Amino acid sequence: MDDTSNPPPAFLRVEGQSADAGLCVDGVCALPEPVATSAARLTLISVPLCPYVQRAIIALTEKEVEFEVIYVDLADRPAWFREISPLGKVPVLRVERDGHAPVHLFESAVILEYLEETVPGRSLHPADPLERAFHRAWMEFGSQVLADLWRFGSAGSVADLDAARQAVRAKFTRLEVEVTGPWFAGAAFSAVDAVFAPAFRQIDAIDLVNPTSLLDGFPRLVAWSRALASRPSVREAAPEDYGSVYLAYLRGAGSVALDAGNPARG
Repeated sequence: MDDTSNPPPAFLRVEGQSADAGLCVDGVCALPEPVATSAARLTLISVPLCPYVQRAIIALTEKEVEFEVIYVDLADRPAWFREISPLGKVPVLRVERDGHAPVHLFESAVILEYLEETVPGRSLHPADPLERAFHRAWMEFGSQVLADLWRFGSAGSVADLDAARQAVRAKFTRLEVEVTGPWFAGAAFSAVDAVFAPAFRQIDAIDLVNPTSLLDGFPRLVAWSRALASRPSVREAAPEDYGSVYLAYLRGAGSVALDAGNPARG
């Protein structure tokens, strides 16, 4: 992990502007323009491999917000990190505004909602309240997929690997029928896409050394994952050496998903 006493800046973005929201046509009005946060300085506290951090970076990038990323070592949490992260997890978004004490937001879903409510420009949620709720539900589903993928990648036995694989594919069976393409809900990239992109990145990394077959039989998910992998905000949400670092981590954890003698395919 990086030295947290002098963390390097990374993933800087340029703030964008928009003047599209708040318009009314034939009595139907769009959502009002969010309150701008142009004066706020945003710092994302992260670890290089965290998929939840990647979600936040994707959202920040899509919204063209200037921000900085610093890394901490969760195996040796510094005192200042323990003070700002009640759950001891990343990501944490530090929001600094002139004349105010810094505020630290934790949990990726909360960070995404804060950005959605405060940053001008293109929304990552649908305008319709029911559709927004539907998207939030699938974001939570994405968190459950990541939990199953964690069990898959870190499995120390073939039995654990098979159980995790079945759990992932069961969820993918349900997800396959919901994806419209090219993104989750059609032409507009959304927060749901930001949530699932890190999951597909993990699968892609393991597939490099031992095919998982997790996406076999799911053509919509395959097309979606490829579209996500090619999107600039997704590509830039993880360090360039993410794949090798992630695989090295799994090897160190004794993962059998990487062992060609114990194929991950079923």
